Amino acid sequence: MRKIAVITATRAEYGLLKPVIVSLKKYEDEGLKTEVIVTGTHLSQNYGYTVNEIEKDNICISHKVYISVNSTDAVDISNNQAEVLIEFTKLFLKENYDAVLILGDRYESLAIAIAAGNTNTPLFHMCGGDTTEGASDEWIRHSITKMAYLHFVTNEKSKKRVIQLGENPERVFNYGSTSIDNILNTKMLSKEDALKSIGLKKCRYAICTYHPVTIGIKDIDCMLLQFLEAVKKFPEIEFIVTKSNADLGGARINMLFDREEGNINNLHVYTSLGVKRYLSLVKHSEFVIGNSSSGIIEAPALHVPSVNIGDRQRGRLQCKSIINCNESTEDIIYAIHHVLDKEFKDNCLSIECPYGDGSAAGNIAAKIMEIIDENGIDLKKKFYDL
Repeated sequence: MRKIAVITATRAEYGLLKPVIVSLKKYEDEGLKTEVIVTGTHLSQNYGYTVNEIEKDNICISHKVYISVNSTDAVDISNNQAEVLIEFTKLFLKENYDAVLILGDRYESLAIAIAAGNTNTPLFHMCGGDTTEGASDEWIRHSITKMAYLHFVTNEKSKKRVIQLGENPERVFNYGSTSIDNILNTKMLSKEDALKSIGLKKCRYAICTYHPVTIGIKDIDCMLLQFLEAVKKFPEIEFIVTKSNADLGGARINMLFDREEGNINNLHVYTSLGVKRYLSLVKHSEFVIGNSSSGIIEAPALHVPSVNIGDRQRGRLQCKSIINCNESTEDIIYAIHHVLDKEFKDNCLSIECPYGDGSAAGNIAAKIMEIIDENGIDLKKKFYDL
């Protein structure tokens, strides 16, 4: 029996992996099985226990790996990684997977990649080659690239970077982002139904996700309060906030949002919205704001303008529908006025997304099956010199 594992630790990660999981499941037979392994914040009540979303999608979960998700300081993050490394090393030794698929740039993924290396388990990697200069995601993502055997990038610039890191072009594939698959294949809720599902009436609103900046960490309280002062200047717009991830500082951001929700009339905070509801809300929003990759990838694909705050996403391939600004209240206010301009919003309607055509998941699954069927994986990789 050949077995492929797909591993998810966060809600955002799952949203990108789901189309691939569904595509891989189509290849299952008596000789092949795709197992889904759930860990991280999916299993934490503080982060919405989003494993429920996976179960609601009728996706069979083969293993739940419970780890700590504390994120108060660097020791917490290192302890979390140590738990992941030990638990996944045990799991990989027990299950003897033919390959494991992980996505992106999180500290859990780095520990999983090391566990795969220590157990000689072939590692397939999605979303390598991107650059995010304001977050530790940057060095984590490139480190995982060097541990991985197969690479599925989201754009041509990222493909060139992965090859520049010494990876053989024959194992680097640009099929685009599965974010676009989700957008094209999700039956969106109407604006009224999407708002009703979170307890709001018809209104003008923006979607916000604010994650910590994990390189050169600034005063989190000051940064967030600057943003909230800008929110107060637009009482005619409701700000729908999805909480931060479990990176260092994320818990503090979530606590501040929870505290201020009761003090700011147009601020509404949610632990998790789920893929369908989130995309539906983005589609009907006035704009997306914060420092999440969603404002860089999903929002432009839905022809919605974005305000990208700070340098967390600096270096990532961007469209003209994105306005970048720093963390000051004045700059955020100016950027919001810019994206609300009718001419700017009209121009967003003709934006072409550089992240693929919505066929990524099927192509990724087909390539994985091709590689598995060939049974020609040689983990003794040679460095590819340009």
